[in-house]
Amino acid sequence: MATARALAIEGYHVSVFERNESCVGASIRNFGMIWPIGQPSGLLYNRAMRSRAIWKEICKDAGIWHDEVGSLHLAYHDDELEVMSDLVNANRDERKYELLSPEEALKKSKGIKSDGLKGALWSPDEMIVEARDAIAQVASYLQEKFQVEFHWNTAISRISYPVVYSGDSKWEADKIYVCSGADFETLYPEEFRKSGMTKCKLQMMRAGAQPDQWRMGPSLCGGLSMIHYPGFQSAPSLAKLKARYEQQYSEYLKWGIHVMVSQNHKGELTIGDSHEYGLTHTPFNRDFINQMILDYLHTFGDFKNQDIIQHWHGIYPKMTNGCTEWVIKPAPGVTIINGLGGNGMTLSFGLAEEVIKAEVLENSVNP
Repeated sequence: MATARALAIEGYHVSVFERNESCVGASIRNFGMIWPIGQPSGLLYNRAMRSRAIWKEICKDAGIWHDEVGSLHLAYHDDELEVMSDLVNANRDERKYELLSPEEALKKSKGIKSDGLKGALWSPDEMIVEARDAIAQVASYLQEKFQVEFHWNTAISRISYPVVYSGDSKWEADKIYVCSGADFETLYPEEFRKSGMTKCKLQMMRAGAQPDQWRMGPSLCGGLSMIHYPGFQSAPSLAKLKARYEQQYSEYLKWGIHVMVSQNHKGELTIGDSHEYGLTHTPFNRDFINQMILDYLHTFGDFKNQDIIQHWHGIYPKMTNGCTEWVIKPAPGVTIINGLGGNGMTLSFGLAEEVIKAEVLENSVNP
C-alpha cells in the first residue's frame, strides 16, 4: 500500500492485487508502533520520520485513530541507565531524547513498576495505530482519495511483463511491483533464494481493556529492547550491557525475546515479542515463550488488567546479510520491494516514496 500511494501521487493509475479477502498478514499482527527510536541516525532515522509524517497525514485525512504517545525505555540497573545516557549524548543534535529521573518517568506513565526504577529514556517520536483496523482503513483511503483499485482474493501466480496472471485472468501494466512479504515461493523464487533473506516468526499477546479508561501513556520497553534495535548502537556502553544480558538472560536471547507494550484506543495492551528465524516455522506457538515474555514484562510493567485475551504469531521477511531492505529489478519493468524485517510499519511509507521518486527521476533523465 505504501508503494501504491507513492505511485498514485506521481499520477499513475494503480491496481493492488491481494491474495486474501482482507489484510491478515504481518501488517496487522504487530504492536501498531511507528518506531523511529529503533533506527540509527542518518538515512534510516530520516526515513522513519518521513514514514511517521505520512502515517499522520493519512490518519488525519481518513479519520484513523492514532496516538503520538512517544516511548519510555526503563532502567532498573546502572548499566542500563549508562546506555541511555550515552544515547542522549550521542544524539543531541538530531533527536529530542531526555534522560528522566524515576520521579519524572512515573509522571509520564502510570504503567511503570516503581520499585528499583533508576530512570528512563524518553523519546517523543513514537506513534501508535491499531494495526488490525488501520491497515484496512488505509486501503479504503487509497481507494477513495487516489482511486487505487484493489483486487482481493486474487493471487498473482505468474508475471511475464507487461502481463500478470491469476489463473485464467490477466492484466497488463506499464510498471509492476512485487511486495510479497514472507511469500518467497510464488514469484521469482530463484531471486529470493539468492537474496540472503529468511523468515522471522514472532509471538505476541493482548491483554484486556484497562478499567475506568486507565491510560498507560507512552509505549513501554524493558532493557532488552536496547540490544535488539540498531538505534542504540551509538551508545559506547551497549557492549557491556549486552555481555551482562548474555549471562543473565541467555534463554531470552536464544528465543530473540525483548519486551514492549503499547495501548490501543480500546484500552487493550499489545505485548511481545519473540524472534525465531528460518525458512519454515511450526504453526504451533510455544507457551513457554509467552510465559517468558510475561515474566519479563512484570519486571517493569504495572497494569490494572493483565488478563490475556489473545495469543498469535506473525511471520515476516528478514535480511541476513546486513542489508536493511531489498529492492531489485528481476526483469524489465518489474521491481521487487521487500526485506524490511520488523520495521515495516516504521519504514515502508518512506522507502516506497524514495524508490518511486528515484524511478521518476531516472525516467526523466533517460526517457
